[in-house]
Amino acid sequence: MTLQIQGLHHVTAIASSPQANSDFFTRTLGLRRVKKTVNFDDPGTYHLYYGDEQGTPGSVMTYFPFRNIGQGRPGIGEVGETAFSVPKGTLAFWKDRLLAQNVQGLVETETFGEKRLRFLGPDGDGLALTEVDGDLRKSWTGRVAEAEAVRGFRGATLRLRDEGATGELLRFMGYDRIGTDDGVTRYGIQGNGADIVDIETLPGAEHAEQGAGSVHHIAFAVPDRAAQAEVRKALIDTGYQVTPPIDRDYFWAIYFRTPGGVLFEVATDEPGFDRDEPLAQLGQSLKLPTQHEHLRPRIEAHLSPIKD
Repeated sequence: MTLQIQGLHHVTAIASSPQANSDFFTRTLGLRRVKKTVNFDDPGTYHLYYGDEQGTPGSVMTYFPFRNIGQGRPGIGEVGETAFSVPKGTLAFWKDRLLAQNVQGLVETETFGEKRLRFLGPDGDGLALTEVDGDLRKSWTGRVAEAEAVRGFRGATLRLRDEGATGELLRFMGYDRIGTDDGVTRYGIQGNGADIVDIETLPGAEHAEQGAGSVHHIAFAVPDRAAQAEVRKALIDTGYQVTPPIDRDYFWAIYFRTPGGVLFEVATDEPGFDRDEPLAQLGQSLKLPTQHEHLRPRIEAHLSPIKD
């Protein structure tokens, strides 16, 4: 059985300030805010989505900005770094841009032959820009020109005590083991462009503690609910505890915990972020899940406005 995993769908992380988070991803990185909604389980907290023009799977970084949350502690059992794809030859542009905007933690590296600029988000988030030759995905050009703009995800790095069981899971999901470079093992898939999952093994590290700057979960893309049902059955048959499909308004989601402790999600491409607002107006109005719509006055009074 070949599972219909297409690469990454989105990465969801935790922030401390909705305004600082929105400013960083829209003004500094030049992504489009494609949805302004709330956490399904905590409607007093925003859920903000950033990506390309229409929030194409493989381009979307999302955040829960929880009030008064403490700082996360890096460690094993988490997504340690999320990498975005930029055109070959543009890292000098990005380094100058990030320096000019006082972005912290800039380090230039090279991994698996790809030049990478690592940096920290506003809450110490582990982020990177990776030069990728021939990434033809269309970027959002609201603040950064097409020649330099982010194309979407390149991939993400899992920090684990050992590679074994999670590597086996990735191969089961359709990923191929590409190789190892400086203690990092790379897995790749032919998919939507967000094709890479790296595993960094840190045998002596402490377990991560979630907080501001931590990734909450990482999601993999499938085209539709039928493909998702096949993936769910295959995972259950292998012994994983997988949730039933959950309607997240803009996609359907299933969740399961990996052997290394990272929360994986499998999300559908459908129905997309334009299901409840026109493409030209994505991310401008506060959209609420149907079950929370009757609470709109209370929710709007509780949430601090985000200035664009």
